[in-house]
Amino acid sequence: MQPLFNQSVKVETLTVAIDNLPAHLDGTKLVQLSDLHYDGKRLSEKVLNQAIEATNQAEADFVVITGDFVTDDPAPIYELAKRLKQVEARSGIYGILGNHDLYGRNSKQIITDALAQVEIQVLWNEVAYPLGEGLALVGLADYWTGAFKQKAGAVMEQLPADLARIVLAHNPDCADSLQKYRVDLQLSGHSHGGQIIIPGILNVSVLSAYLYRNLPKQVRHRIPVLAACYRVMKRWEWVKGFHQVGNNRLYVNRGLGTYFPGRLFCAPEVTVITLKRKAAELAQEESMMVSAAP
Repeated sequence: MQPLFNQSVKVETLTVAIDNLPAHLDGTKLVQLSDLHYDGKRLSEKVLNQAIEATNQAEADFVVITGDFVTDDPAPIYELAKRLKQVEARSGIYGILGNHDLYGRNSKQIITDALAQVEIQVLWNEVAYPLGEGLALVGLADYWTGAFKQKAGAVMEQLPADLARIVLAHNPDCADSLQKYRVDLQLSGHSHGGQIIIPGILNVSVLSAYLYRNLPKQVRHRIPVLAACYRVMKRWEWVKGFHQVGNNRLYVNRGLGTYFPGRLFCAPEVTVITLKRKAAELAQEESMMVSAAP
């Protein structure tokens, strides 16, 4: 079913200070896309074109796509891959798979192979180094899979403690279990930002999840949308935007694809992120340089 409400893409900009970020990586720029749901219904050609144009205008060092390339059937990935071939990034494009990318028996392999044909590397509990060894890009399996539960921790533990890292994890709920590890920035999607927001009052999806948790069981089961929202995410307070989770940081992209009834005051998003060296680290280095001067 086609959305009733549509909005144009909005570019969000974010600057994040990272501990131990090497000097030559200060100012690194990346773009995040998420939740395309390319299936002929949930992503318009207009929104896709706007997203590609905005991404290319950012002139990013690398681009990340945080899952849900398709919805149920993996077949549309071939056409989407052709479109994503237009995306430009100096040091490559990296992706992870979302829950919708895994619905079919062979969906994981089909999507991974199709994206590889256009040089988009899918990370499944893997670590990549787009800009060299000074910054790790960790791509985790989807939160609802056994692969996440069994192996995500081992992937995080293999990284040196002082190594700067960005973690790609489709479902924001991952942030809870990742608190035991260093995560300079977790990039997620999955929630679509809630899709329907009444400014200054409420996010409809957040309200639905709250009601599901607090209404009597006999009442909430009569309202299917409440259960649907609760199944999508448990931590709806992380529905969109930037969050501090313990010592870690999380950013949730609102995505590009749109489920019925559509988006209201919740525009599809392209996120442009600039990485900076943490100020305290810079101050310490400047102090050392002064003390070492003749």
